[in-house]
Amino acid sequence: MFTLTRPDGYQLSTDPARLDLDRVHRWLCTDAYWAIGRDRDTVERAFAGSIGFGVYRPGDGRQVAVGRVVTDRATFAWLCDVYVDRGERGRGLGTWLAGAVRDHLTELGVRRIVLATNDAHGVYAKVGFTPVEPDRWMQLDRRVTQVTGKEQQATSPLTVEP
Repeated sequence: MFTLTRPDGYQLSTDPARLDLDRVHRWLCTDAYWAIGRDRDTVERAFAGSIGFGVYRPGDGRQVAVGRVVTDRATFAWLCDVYVDRGERGRGLGTWLAGAVRDHLTELGVRRIVLATNDAHGVYAKVGFTPVEPDRWMQLDRRVTQVTGKEQQATSPLTVEP
């Protein structure tokens, strides 16, 4: 288990028992463009098979941010489902979370971390993430779109979160 505390008292932890999956589900399925409509069971299974990073507020310990890492814990990791509660944004929690994930995975020996974002490139750039070479990465995306109810046809690599 990995735990880190900022000078202002915010705490980050990979303790799965601390994750408030009801809260995480609500954030993801109602306010995260990549996971709108994701059901509770899917959220639970996804976190069970990943390393979950929770960020907790000083004082009351309420969870205010989350990130999930899919990894073999040796060579490769995918950072996804990063979300900061709207009321806590603007405090650098997303950047701190991404940097803590980077550092923790580096300690495990992981040398490649990927992620996908439509709108937070600046957050991740602050901790060393750079754009991916578009002619190398590919994907097979069989998610059903919310609008058409049909499988979407992805036209560009690594452009959306699952």
